[in-house]
Amino acid sequence: MSQSLRHPEILETARRQGKVTVEGLARQFGVTLQTIRRDLTDLAGAGQLERVHGGAILPSGTTNILYEERRDLNQAAKTGIARACAARIPEGSSVFLGIGTSTEAVARELQHHRDLLVVTNNMNVARLLGPNPDCRIILTGGTLRRLDGGLVGTLAAATLKQFKFDIAIIGCSALDQDGDMLDFDIQEVGVSQTIIAQARKTYLVADHSKFTRNAPARIASLAAIDALFTDLALTTRLATACRAWKTDVVISGG
Repeated sequence: MSQSLRHPEILETARRQGKVTVEGLARQFGVTLQTIRRDLTDLAGAGQLERVHGGAILPSGTTNILYEERRDLNQAAKTGIARACAARIPEGSSVFLGIGTSTEAVARELQHHRDLLVVTNNMNVARLLGPNPDCRIILTGGTLRRLDGGLVGTLAAATLKQFKFDIAIIGCSALDQDGDMLDFDIQEVGVSQTIIAQARKTYLVADHSKFTRNAPARIASLAAIDALFTDLALTTRLATACRAWKTDVVISGG
Protein backbone atom coordinates (compact mmCIF):
# COMPACT_ATOMS: atom_id res chain seq x y z
CA MET A 1 0.00 0.00 0.00
CA SER A 2 1.32 3.43 -0.96
CA GLN A 3 1.97 6.24 1.52
CA SER A 4 -0.96 8.26 0.17
CA LEU A 5 -3.30 5.37 1.03
CA ARG A 6 -1.69 4.54 4.39
CA HIS A 7 -1.94 8.06 5.83
CA PRO A 8 -5.77 8.30 5.84
CA GLU A 9 -6.03 4.82 7.35
CA ILE A 10 -3.48 5.68 10.05
CA LEU A 11 -5.53 8.76 10.98
CA GLU A 12 -8.75 6.75 11.03
CA THR A 13 -7.13 4.15 13.31
CA ALA A 14 -5.94 6.93 15.63
CA ARG A 15 -9.48 8.36 15.79
CA ARG A 16 -10.94 4.96 16.68
CA GLN A 17 -8.30 3.90 19.20
CA GLY A 18 -6.99 7.23 20.51
CA LYS A 19 -3.40 6.13 19.91
CA VAL A 20 -1.46 4.19 17.28
CA THR A 21 1.79 2.28 17.76
CA VAL A 22 4.63 1.79 15.31
CA GLU A 23 4.59 -1.99 15.75
CA GLY A 24 0.81 -2.26 15.43
CA LEU A 25 0.73 -0.20 12.23
CA ALA A 26 3.63 -2.14 10.74
CA ARG A 27 1.65 -5.37 11.24
CA GLN A 28 -1.54 -3.77 9.96
CA PHE A 29 0.03 -2.63 6.68
CA GLY A 30 2.70 -5.28 6.28
CA VAL A 31 5.54 -2.75 6.06
CA THR A 32 8.73 -2.09 8.04
CA LEU A 33 8.93 -0.20 11.32
CA GLN A 34 11.07 2.42 9.58
CA THR A 35 8.35 3.01 6.99
CA ILE A 36 5.74 3.59 9.69
CA ARG A 37 8.06 5.91 11.63
CA ARG A 38 8.43 8.01 8.45
CA ASP A 39 4.65 8.04 8.03
CA LEU A 40 4.12 9.23 11.61
CA THR A 41 6.83 11.86 11.26
CA ASP A 42 5.16 13.18 8.10
CA LEU A 43 1.72 13.27 9.75
CA ALA A 44 3.15 14.97 12.84
CA GLY A 45 4.90 17.54 10.65
CA ALA A 46 1.53 18.31 9.05
CA GLY A 47 -0.04 18.77 12.49
CA GLN A 48 -2.36 15.77 12.06
CA LEU A 49 -0.77 13.63 14.79
CA GLU A 50 1.50 14.14 17.79
CA ARG A 51 4.40 11.74 18.22
CA VAL A 52 4.67 9.93 21.52
CA HIS A 53 7.01 7.16 22.62
CA GLY A 54 6.39 4.16 20.40
CA GLY A 55 3.67 5.76 18.27
CA ALA A 56 1.40 8.78 17.98
CA ILE A 57 -1.85 10.32 19.27
CA LEU A 58 -4.36 12.79 17.90
CA PRO A 59 -3.31 16.39 18.63
CA SER A 60 -5.11 18.30 21.37
CA GLY A 61 -5.29 22.03 21.94
CA THR A 62 -6.48 21.61 25.53
CA THR A 63 -4.56 18.65 27.00
CA ASN A 64 -0.80 18.18 27.12
CA ILE A 65 1.03 14.96 26.31
CA LEU A 66 1.96 12.93 29.40
CA TYR A 67 5.34 13.82 30.92
CA GLU A 68 6.83 10.35 30.39
CA GLU A 69 6.02 10.54 26.68
CA ARG A 70 7.26 14.13 26.30
CA ARG A 71 10.51 13.18 27.99
CA ASP A 72 11.25 10.57 25.33
CA LEU A 73 10.36 12.76 22.32
CA ASN A 74 13.06 14.33 20.13
CA GLN A 75 15.82 13.57 22.61
CA ALA A 76 18.67 14.25 20.18
CA ALA A 77 17.15 17.59 19.21
CA LYS A 78 16.68 18.59 22.85
CA THR A 79 20.27 17.68 23.66
CA GLY A 80 21.60 19.83 20.81
CA ILE A 81 19.38 22.73 21.85
CA ALA A 82 20.46 22.36 25.49
CA ARG A 83 24.16 22.39 24.61
CA ALA A 84 23.78 25.52 22.53
CA CYS A 85 21.87 27.21 25.35
CA ALA A 86 24.29 26.11 28.10
CA ALA A 87 27.18 27.52 26.05
CA ARG A 88 25.59 30.96 26.46
CA ILE A 89 25.48 30.69 30.26
CA PRO A 90 28.68 31.96 31.88
CA GLU A 91 30.01 30.46 35.06
CA GLY A 92 29.28 32.64 38.06
CA SER A 93 25.73 33.40 36.89
CA SER A 94 22.37 33.45 38.61
CA VAL A 95 19.99 31.33 36.54
CA PHE A 96 16.34 30.37 36.61
CA LEU A 97 15.32 27.04 35.05
CA GLY A 98 11.63 26.43 34.46
CA ILE A 99 9.35 23.45 33.97
CA GLY A 100 9.73 21.17 30.97
CA THR A 101 11.79 18.41 29.43
CA SER A 102 13.81 20.90 27.36
CA THR A 103 14.83 22.90 30.44
CA GLU A 104 15.76 19.62 32.12
CA ALA A 105 18.04 18.91 29.15
CA VAL A 106 19.73 22.27 29.82
CA ALA A 107 20.20 21.26 33.47
CA ARG A 108 22.09 18.16 32.32
CA GLU A 109 24.43 20.36 30.30
CA LEU A 110 25.09 22.55 33.37
CA GLN A 111 26.23 19.69 35.59
CA HIS A 112 29.86 20.79 35.30
CA HIS A 113 29.38 24.56 35.33
CA ARG A 114 30.95 26.27 38.33
CA ASP A 115 29.75 28.95 40.74
CA LEU A 116 26.09 28.88 39.67
CA LEU A 117 23.05 29.99 41.63
CA VAL A 118 20.08 28.13 40.17
CA VAL A 119 16.51 28.88 41.20
CA THR A 120 13.91 26.49 39.85
CA ASN A 121 10.28 25.49 40.15
CA ASN A 122 11.14 22.10 38.64
CA MET A 123 12.02 19.33 41.09
CA ASN A 124 13.60 17.30 38.28
CA VAL A 125 16.04 20.17 37.60
CA ALA A 126 17.01 20.23 41.29
CA ARG A 127 17.62 16.47 41.20
CA LEU A 128 19.74 16.70 38.04
CA LEU A 129 21.92 19.52 39.39
CA GLY A 130 22.15 18.16 42.93
CA PRO A 131 25.43 16.27 42.30
CA ASN A 132 27.18 19.48 41.14
CA PRO A 133 28.93 20.82 44.27
CA ASP A 134 29.57 24.17 42.56
CA CYS A 135 25.86 24.84 42.04
CA ARG A 136 23.70 26.38 44.75
CA ILE A 137 20.06 25.35 44.23
CA ILE A 138 16.92 27.10 45.49
CA LEU A 139 13.45 25.60 44.99
CA THR A 140 10.62 28.12 44.77
CA GLY A 141 7.95 26.20 46.63
CA GLY A 142 4.39 26.20 45.33
CA THR A 143 1.73 23.68 44.46
CA LEU A 144 3.29 20.39 43.33
CA ARG A 145 2.20 19.14 39.94
CA ARG A 146 2.83 15.44 40.52
CA LEU A 147 2.78 14.43 36.86
CA ASP A 148 6.01 16.28 36.07
CA GLY A 149 7.48 17.58 39.33
CA GLY A 150 6.59 21.20 38.59
CA LEU A 151 5.88 23.78 41.32
CA VAL A 152 3.24 26.29 40.25
CA GLY A 153 0.85 28.89 41.62
CA THR A 154 1.07 32.14 43.57
CA LEU A 155 3.72 30.94 46.03
CA ALA A 156 6.10 30.04 43.21
CA ALA A 157 5.52 33.41 41.54
CA ALA A 158 5.96 35.27 44.84
CA THR A 159 9.31 33.56 45.45
CA LEU A 160 10.59 34.62 42.04
CA LYS A 161 9.79 38.27 42.77
CA GLN A 162 12.54 38.19 45.41
CA PHE A 163 15.22 37.72 42.70
CA LYS A 164 16.71 39.47 39.69
CA PHE A 165 18.29 36.77 37.54
CA ASP A 166 21.09 37.11 35.03
CA ILE A 167 19.42 34.54 32.77
CA ALA A 168 16.07 32.76 32.78
CA ILE A 169 15.51 29.63 30.72
CA ILE A 170 11.92 28.66 30.00
CA GLY A 171 10.01 26.27 27.79
CA CYS A 172 6.54 26.31 26.29
CA SER A 173 4.01 23.76 25.07
CA ALA A 174 3.39 25.44 21.72
CA LEU A 175 4.69 28.31 19.60
CA ASP A 176 2.37 29.72 16.96
CA GLN A 177 3.08 31.63 13.76
CA ASP A 178 2.24 34.95 15.46
CA GLY A 179 5.25 34.33 17.67
CA ASP A 180 3.18 33.69 20.81
CA MET A 181 4.42 31.19 23.39
CA LEU A 182 1.52 29.03 24.64
CA ASP A 183 0.89 26.58 27.47
CA PHE A 184 -1.83 24.41 28.96
CA ASP A 185 -1.62 25.29 32.68
CA ILE A 186 -2.64 28.85 33.54
CA GLN A 187 -0.76 28.60 36.86
CA GLU A 188 2.45 27.74 35.01
CA VAL A 189 1.81 30.62 32.61
CA GLY A 190 1.70 33.03 35.56
CA VAL A 191 5.07 31.77 36.80
CA SER A 192 6.60 32.12 33.31
CA GLN A 193 5.31 35.68 32.98
CA THR A 194 6.78 36.56 36.37
CA ILE A 195 10.20 35.17 35.49
CA ILE A 196 10.34 37.08 32.21
CA ALA A 197 9.83 40.26 34.25
CA GLN A 198 12.53 39.27 36.78
CA ALA A 199 15.32 38.30 34.35
CA ARG A 200 17.94 40.44 32.64
CA LYS A 201 17.88 37.96 29.75
CA THR A 202 15.34 35.27 28.92
CA TYR A 203 16.04 32.25 26.72
CA LEU A 204 13.35 29.98 25.28
CA VAL A 205 14.27 26.36 24.50
CA ALA A 206 11.79 24.69 22.12
CA ASP A 207 12.25 21.89 19.59
CA HIS A 208 10.48 21.86 16.23
CA SER A 209 7.46 19.89 17.48
CA LYS A 210 6.25 22.99 19.34
CA PHE A 211 5.60 24.75 16.01
CA THR A 212 2.86 22.28 15.02
CA ARG A 213 1.09 22.20 18.39
CA ASN A 214 -1.57 24.39 19.95
CA ALA A 215 -2.38 25.30 23.55
CA PRO A 216 -4.99 27.65 25.05
CA ALA A 217 -3.02 29.92 27.42
CA ARG A 218 -0.69 32.68 26.19
CA ILE A 219 2.60 33.29 28.03
CA ALA A 220 4.03 36.15 25.97
CA SER A 221 5.37 37.03 22.55
CA LEU A 222 8.84 36.10 21.35
CA ALA A 223 9.35 39.85 21.32
CA ALA A 224 9.84 39.54 25.10
CA ILE A 225 12.56 36.89 24.67
CA ASP A 226 16.26 37.56 24.08
CA ALA A 227 17.00 34.27 22.32
CA LEU A 228 15.12 31.26 20.96
CA PHE A 229 17.05 27.98 20.85
CA THR A 230 15.55 25.43 18.46
CA ASP A 231 16.59 22.69 16.04
CA LEU A 232 15.01 23.62 12.70
CA ALA A 233 14.79 26.85 10.70
CA LEU A 234 11.75 29.04 11.32
CA THR A 235 9.21 29.91 8.68
CA THR A 236 9.98 33.08 6.73
CA ARG A 237 7.16 34.88 8.50
CA LEU A 238 8.36 34.03 11.99
CA ALA A 239 12.05 34.57 11.18
CA THR A 240 11.23 38.04 9.84
CA ALA A 241 9.28 38.85 12.99
CA CYS A 242 12.15 37.72 15.22
CA ARG A 243 14.57 39.98 13.35
CA ALA A 244 12.20 42.92 13.85
CA TRP A 245 11.91 42.10 17.56
CA LYS A 246 15.70 41.62 17.86
CA THR A 247 15.09 38.12 19.20
CA ASP A 248 18.16 36.01 18.47
CA VAL A 249 17.41 32.62 16.88
CA VAL A 250 19.96 29.86 17.51
CA ILE A 251 19.47 26.69 15.47
CA SER A 252 21.37 23.69 16.81
CA GLY A 253 22.46 20.65 14.83
CA GLY A 254 20.45 18.25 17.01
